[in-house]
This record gives sequence, structure tokens and C-alpha cells, in this order.
Amino acid sequence: MSMHRKTITLTEQQDEWVKAQIENGYFGNDSEYIRDLIRRDQQTKERLYALRQALSDGESSGKPKRLDVSSIKATGRKLMMTEN
Repeated sequence: MSMHRKTITLTEQQDEWVKAQIENGYFGNDSEYIRDLIRRDQQTKERLYALRQALSDGESSGKPKRLDVSSIKATGRKLMMTEN
């Protein structure tokens, strides 16, 4: 994987925060911290996309059906019995 150098500007407070994360041993240097933030942001966006897709799929799956709790419990009991 090729690396690209970027220059960023932080406020004094932000810089102190990054330094504290490194001093406390969470990261080895500024770059590790920034890469971790980017990875977390990517994961958050991916989960949000998956959630939105699931909601969209659910909305387009047809008319909702009434929830039958006793049927769900019965199915769960049957599954428990087959596992034992």
C-alpha cells in the first residue's frame, strides 16, 4: 500500500489532545492516530449505509404482518430442544 503525505492544521487544543493520546500509549505517533480516526469514520459510514439499506429493503418488502410472539417463542423452544 502506498503512503501519501498530507499536511493538516490543528488548533492548539486539538494538538494537545493528539499529543496526550500518544503520551498515554494509545498511538505511536500523530499519523497512527489520524489513520485510526479515518478507519473509524469509514466503518461508521459503512454501518450507516448498511442500516439505511436494511431499512429500505424492509420498507419495500411489502405490507407489514402482525407480530406473533407465541409463534416466535414456540420456534425458539423447538430450536432449543434440537440443540440439546
